[in-house]
Amino acid sequence: MRDINFLTENNAKPIWHPMAHPAEMRATPPKIIMKGEGVSVTDVDGRTVLDAVGGLWNVNLGYSCDPIKKAMAAQLETLPYYSGFRGTSTGPSIELAYELTEWFAPEGMVRAFFTSGGSDSVETALRLARQYWKIRGQGDRTKFLALKKGYHGTHFGGASVNGNANFRRNYEPLLPGVFHTPAPWIYRNPFDETDPAKLAKLCARAIEDEIAFQGADTIAAFIMEPVLGAGGVIVPHESFMPMVRAICDRHDILLIADEVVTGFGRTGAWAGSRLSAVKPDFMTIAKAITSGYFPLGATMIGAKVADVFEADKTSFGSIGHGYTYSGHPVGCAAGLAALAETKRLAVNENAAARGVELGKALEALKAKHQLVGDVRYQGLMAALELVSDRDAKKPADKKTMAAVADAAYGAGVMLRVSGNNIILSPPLVISAADVAKIAAGLDAGLAAAAA
Repeated sequence: MRDINFLTENNAKPIWHPMAHPAEMRATPPKIIMKGEGVSVTDVDGRTVLDAVGGLWNVNLGYSCDPIKKAMAAQLETLPYYSGFRGTSTGPSIELAYELTEWFAPEGMVRAFFTSGGSDSVETALRLARQYWKIRGQGDRTKFLALKKGYHGTHFGGASVNGNANFRRNYEPLLPGVFHTPAPWIYRNPFDETDPAKLAKLCARAIEDEIAFQGADTIAAFIMEPVLGAGGVIVPHESFMPMVRAICDRHDILLIADEVVTGFGRTGAWAGSRLSAVKPDFMTIAKAITSGYFPLGATMIGAKVADVFEADKTSFGSIGHGYTYSGHPVGCAAGLAALAETKRLAVNENAAARGVELGKALEALKAKHQLVGDVRYQGLMAALELVSDRDAKKPADKKTMAAVADAAYGAGVMLRVSGNNIILSPPLVISAADVAKIAAGLDAGLAAAAA
């Protein structure tokens, strides 16, 4: 690698960064991360900070998971790549598909379709949902329903079902036939409802109303995150997802659970759907499947859908979709090692325990700092929504958000800013001391921004 001077001089110049304005990146170059160890990362200037972002929701096992690194190295020596297209397969992909169907058996998943990441997994689920209805002779079922504030990736399909204008406006027009209903967001909702159970019913009623308006026989699927992540960690009441499942069943609509963030323990359960014992028709997974060590994802397929595809005798059942790196053997080897470590360490239990501690710390920060309008959390996914006026719920501006993140970084904690939210998604192997350090970093950031 070239020296530090070269990296600093060329930072944000030959590269455009995701989710950022190129001009802003050039004016204020991003931090250059050079090393990761345990639950911390070190930047180009030698400063080490606790990573309260977990890479991007995905480094569940931290940066020093040797079993994953060794599995990848061994697979590179044996078979660095081979295609999974029709006619060929690889040992690691077969084994990982088996392990994933075992892992998500409580959700009724029986098949895995490998992808390169979360956006690919969502795209796959949307396409297979439409194809399912063509096989069944109901080709009018092409529409999708989704929640406002939901996040489902960056492909045209995923961006279309996204419920946040930040990911849509600059790319419109998007996929036609996508319609959004209110999310069960206590802090901000069109019903001015503050009771979680009542709000869940109101949001479910809105879904029913939209289905009646569109016509159930035109809708392919409803897609939702069990806990909304990038939209600001919106935690639905436990009754909400079962109500959505029941609505979909009544109207013969497929349910896609986007588990890219919530899969593999982050919520305190092995799947977000498991929190409310829901069995979706598809699950989209990625991120923690390899703990971020290799780009890999999968669309998990329930028995009802698999049976229709596998019983088909026409051309409609042929899957004309896939990726060069679907079932990449090195990625699948990484996935096998990551799943083994995820299970051995019982990170779901640690996420639940540390999540309780983090939640208490966030509530204390809300009581202390007027900047904090709301805090939301489930397991080790959390958000602080910052406001300049609590009574009016006026969102904090970009300058304030940057000040909080910069001061926290100075105090030794990496945060993620998303709009007027501070998003927390640390590795699932953090300790109680790490939780305390995150809280202290947030405290320093909030105090500096208010000064």
